[in-house]
Amino acid sequence: MYRVASLIALALASSLCVAAQPGNTAAIQERLNAQFKITTTTTDRSDIVTAGDVVVIHKPGMIMYAVNSPMAPSNSYKNGKIGQGWGGFGKDMLITMAAPGGATSNDYPHRQFVPEEKCWVTGIQAQKDGVLIQLYSDPYDNLRYYGNVKIPFPNKKEIPSADAAIQLVAEVLTVAPADNQGGPPTGPGATPPPIQPPPPDTPPQSTMQPIAPPPPPADAPPPTIALGQTMDQVAAGFGQPLKVAKLGVKTIFYYKDMKVTFTNGKVSNVE
Repeated sequence: MYRVASLIALALASSLCVAAQPGNTAAIQERLNAQFKITTTTTDRSDIVTAGDVVVIHKPGMIMYAVNSPMAPSNSYKNGKIGQGWGGFGKDMLITMAAPGGATSNDYPHRQFVPEEKCWVTGIQAQKDGVLIQLYSDPYDNLRYYGNVKIPFPNKKEIPSADAAIQLVAEVLTVAPADNQGGPPTGPGATPPPIQPPPPDTPPQSTMQPIAPPPPPADAPPPTIALGQTMDQVAAGFGQPLKVAKLGVKTIFYYKDMKVTFTNGKVSNVE
């Protein structure tokens, strides 16, 4: 009876240990999901569908391949450095096997990212032996790149606390500050950001040359007096006279240098 009870207790303890492991992994995954907003891409990986967080790479040695590679290359973080190691070599063999037309992994453009360059996270997974992160870049010389990096736990037989796992990930990359989000990664060959259109209430700026104003009208010809013009016509051309004299049927307009005589209201003489 005692032996049976001991076996039951041992089996229960073992099941609890097994059950605890996914629980720790789940706790790490929950923290990762809360910290990193995932970016989604098109099926052919040619562009971003939904932009997540921009992250900053802190360690040298990160290798990514152009997105036309059938698989992403593998990187691994160990002893403070990023390298490819046997995992990267094995992944290159798989890429070569999947490449069409007898191509190899070397036929796809490679790019090594330097510290403080930025990229996007398209996937992040807490595994029993570490954290696997999938990365995706903005265009460099019209080429986008992608790659994976594995961040192993220090003790392969023990899953660390969520805080310790997050701290380990932060050694490799962190989310860019809010005021440095949204732009393309910096670095040699980075494609400049597109020019944003002006706000809707901003009047468009014309690229046409300004139109010169029309020339001033030519000087009007001097007024003239003809026999038979009325007093109104003369006044319209020369203005109101300085003096007006009426002599029966005659009316005389006196100007500064001219005297106009009207007979029965029409010009009959000019002096």
